[in-house]
Parts: sequence; C-alpha cells; structure tokens
Amino acid sequence: MRTKTQGKSRILEAVHGTATDLHSAGFISKRRMREYDALCLAPIPRYSRKKIRALRQRHHISQAVLATVLNTSLSTVRQWEIGAKQPSGPSLKLLDLLDRKGLEALI
Repeated sequence: MRTKTQGKSRILEAVHGTATDLHSAGFISKRRMREYDALCLAPIPRYSRKKIRALRQRHHISQAVLATVLNTSLSTVRQWEIGAKQPSGPSLKLLDLLDRKGLEALI
C-alpha cells in the first residue's frame, strides 16, 4: 500500500514509512493503515468554479462527460461551474485525481 506523503515533515514521512512496513508485515490492519494515510497525506485542494471549468477544458470534455466520469449528475457539474455548489467527498477526490493524473486514470 504505497502512497505519497507530504514531504514537508521528515517525521511524518518516517512514521508513514514505518507504518507501511508494519502493514506489509501484517502487524497493522488495513483500517489502521488508512488512519496513518489520512494523517500523513497532503490535503485535497478546493476546486473553484473557474478551476473546474479550466480542468474540463484542458481535457477537452463536456460537462456531460465530466459528470459521467465523476459519477454525478449533469446539473451538479453545472452548479459547480456557476458557483452555486462546491464539490465534496468522492467528487472532490476524483477531480483531484483528474487534475493530477489525467483522464486516463479515471476511465
């Protein structure tokens, strides 16, 4: 279970590395490892309406295609882009993944 650590803190990086090794050896459960991941990983940034539109245009996809990829409704994507709603939860994580890794990572 390899994950990217923040890199800002050597201590957090060392703790996460040790926890990963203990998880691999079977001393830490998957649930406990997720807690270490949450403590040591960088937080997901917020996506403004302009950033969502720019992300969609960068990948040359329509609002309908973005909604399908994120498993949300077209009206939700429209509301994000006009600023009536903000993405959260799984949608926010998927937007971050799309931003960092590209469309191929979600398909």
